Amino acid sequence: MLKRTFTAMGTEVELLLDAGPGARPEQALDRAEAEFERLEQVLSRFRDDSELSALNREGRLETASPDLVRVVELALAGRESTGGRFDPTVHDAVVAAGYDRSFEQLGPEGESGAAAGACVDSTQTACGGGFRIDGSAIELEAGTHLDLGGIGKGYAVDRVADLLSQYGPCLVNAGGDLAVRGGSWPVGVTDELTLELTRGGMATSGRDRRRWRRDGEERHHLIDPATGRPAAGAPLRVTVVAESAAAAEVAAKAAFLGADVALPHVFVTADGETILAGGLA
Repeated sequence: MLKRTFTAMGTEVELLLDAGPGARPEQALDRAEAEFERLEQVLSRFRDDSELSALNREGRLETASPDLVRVVELALAGRESTGGRFDPTVHDAVVAAGYDRSFEQLGPEGESGAAAGACVDSTQTACGGGFRIDGSAIELEAGTHLDLGGIGKGYAVDRVADLLSQYGPCLVNAGGDLAVRGGSWPVGVTDELTLELTRGGMATSGRDRRRWRRDGEERHHLIDPATGRPAAGAPLRVTVVAESAAAAEVAAKAAFLGADVALPHVFVTADGETILAGGLA
C-alpha cells in the first residue's frame, strides 16, 4: 500500500494506492499531487492568479478552461436540484462573515466586513446572483461572485481518484471529501461509526471544524442562502455517500440546511446524537 500526504486546497490531502512499489505507481502519486495543484490554480478563490479569481474580478471569461466550465456546470445543477440550498453565489456572504482568506490565515477574533443580504426570495426559489455558461464562456451578473470551494474540492478528489485507479484500487481524501475506486475501504465517520466504501464518494458539511469569531460571535463557513449568514440552528455535521465526491458535497450542504436527502447519510445533531438515514442501519 502506497501512501502520500500533502497540503492542497487549504486542507491536508491523503492518497492511498493499493499497488506494488515501483516507478510507475510512484509517478502516479506525483501526477496526482500535481493535479491537485493544477486544479487549485483554476478553482481557488484565495489565489489572486487563479482562473476563478479572474472570473470574479472581470465578470466574464470568454475561454474558460474545461475544468472551470465543468465545475460551474455542476454548481448550477446543484443549485437547481436543491432549490437553492446549495448556492455557489454566497461568495460575498462568506467573505462578510469573515472567511476572506484561507482558513489557516484567519485570526481567532476580529471584525467582519460589510453585512451580507439574503439571496433567496419569499417563495424560497433560488435567486442568488445569476451566472450562465455559453460554450467555453462563463458570465456572471453584475455584483455576483462564485465560491466553488467545496464542490471544487470534490471535483478534484474525483479527478485524482480516476487518475490513480489506472494503477490499482485507491482512496483520495481531501479534508473529508473522499473518493474510492476499487477495493474496500473502512472510513471513520464518528468515533463510534465506520462505513465501508467500495465505490463513489463521500463528503461532510459541518460547523465543528471551520469556526472563528467576528464581532463577538462565533461563526462558521456554511452560509444559509436564505439569510446570507452562517446557518443558525443547524446540526453539528452531515456526512453523505453518493456516486461522486462532488455530488456528495452538494447533498451534504443541502442536508445540513434542512433538505430531505435520499442518499445514505449520517446526521450528527447539535447535542451529539448520531442518526443514520438513507438506507444506513
